[in-house]
Amino acid sequence: MTLDRIDREILSLLQQDGRMTNVELADRVGLTAPPCLRRVRALEQAGVIRGYHAQCDAAQLGFPITVFAMVSLRSQAEHDLEAFEQHVAAIPEVRECHMLNGEIDFVLKIVAADLESFQRILTTKLTPAPNVASVKSSFTVRTSKAQPGVPIV
Repeated sequence: MTLDRIDREILSLLQQDGRMTNVELADRVGLTAPPCLRRVRALEQAGVIRGYHAQCDAAQLGFPITVFAMVSLRSQAEHDLEAFEQHVAAIPEVRECHMLNGEIDFVLKIVAADLESFQRILTTKLTPAPNVASVKSSFTVRTSKAQPGVPIV
């Protein structure tokens, strides 16, 4: 899908405020509501817009601890990589899973209610998982930037 200036403007505005009404969005990009809605639907159907989400405060919902876990596997065969991805997909506290190249195979973003909860996730769900060689974790001290989406130019 080729994106023009208006499509990019629509995406930028929706990344900032996904609850913006179609009428407001249309007004901000200089269209009337029907063609603006058609563009948004086309962006959704093409998979450029993958969803709309509420950005929740983890600490206020009982998850003040955020940990990044670096996981190394014994084997990097495709079926072993996929098995690990399926394993962590079933752990609700694992919020992100990224496969890397280099020394570390995966980095996971994990939220926890407290240190004991994280320790339980680590010892009962991550380190005993098939093919896991090692897990190194780092707790976040402060988050100075957490901007969803991508820069749209």
